[in-house]
Amino acid sequence: MSFRSQEQNQSPGGLDSYLSRTLFLLLLLAASTPSPKACLVYNLGNGSSVNCHPTAEPPHHLPADTVYLAVEFFNLTQLPANILQDASNLQELHLSNNRLENLSAEFLLPVPQLKVLDLTHNALSQLPPGLFQASAALHTLVLKENCLEVLRASWLNGLKALAYLDLSGNRLQMLPPGLLANLTALQILDLGDNQLEVLPSDLLRGPLRLERLHLESNRLRVLGGDLLAPQPGLRYLFLQNNSLATVAAGAFQGLQELDMLDLSDNLLTSVPTGLWASLGQPARAMKEGFDISSNPWVCDENLGHLYRWLMANKDTMFSRKDTLCAGPEDMKGRALLEVAMSQ
Repeated sequence: MSFRSQEQNQSPGGLDSYLSRTLFLLLLLAASTPSPKACLVYNLGNGSSVNCHPTAEPPHHLPADTVYLAVEFFNLTQLPANILQDASNLQELHLSNNRLENLSAEFLLPVPQLKVLDLTHNALSQLPPGLFQASAALHTLVLKENCLEVLRASWLNGLKALAYLDLSGNRLQMLPPGLLANLTALQILDLGDNQLEVLPSDLLRGPLRLERLHLESNRLRVLGGDLLAPQPGLRYLFLQNNSLATVAAGAFQGLQELDMLDLSDNLLTSVPTGLWASLGQPARAMKEGFDISSNPWVCDENLGHLYRWLMANKDTMFSRKDTLCAGPEDMKGRALLEVAMSQ
């Protein structure tokens, strides 16, 4: 059959019809492809997820069933007005990597079911009193890497269900008394990477069962005997990279569930007798382990109790090769565990 015969047997319209169908399909594909300036919207089953990152534009309106909203990496100094107004079902709000300096006290009023608020890496220097007045469901609050130099206990009023509070990477130099008094559900507190030199003795009074405490990378010089007493169920304690030279004899008393202790990179030369009595063996093994490396230990008779404790718990000791004697002169550079084994 000739080409002309085949052409005559084609459906009406011939090549023009084929081009029309192709053009229609291309238009349909273009219509179904999100605009580069539009946020990505997904159905999660229980509601919509709205994800906005450059080059999209921050949303001014949200689907009524939105449960997850991310507006990140925009360097926004303020959010679109009433952005949360129609999102009463919102459960997670992620606003990290912007330049937010202020939030209004009414900001969270439209979202009483909110469980997660992430404000990482913004420019907040304060929070308005009353911000959390309608946030009884909030479980996780992340304020890391902002510009907070002070805190007020009143800023945290209303957080009855808060279990995770991250204040790391700010500029905090001191904390007010009673900061956590009303945070009875708190399980994880992160105050790492600040400029704290002292801590209020009542800091941990309030939470009923704190499990994880981050105090690393501050300027703490003394760990008092009363600070940890309200939290016998503490499991993880991070104190590395401070300036600790003194730890009170009763500082760890009662911490019978502690599974991880990091005291590395401090200024400890010795510790008082009895400090380790409630930690590790023979009472119970620390499941995760401990680190006392990079301290200027003076390996003399005053460390006898530490030597005995190390022998009982050496299997869970981290950084053995970096846990060295700094004195006396004849012991300088020797591994602390090696010295303990020779006693």
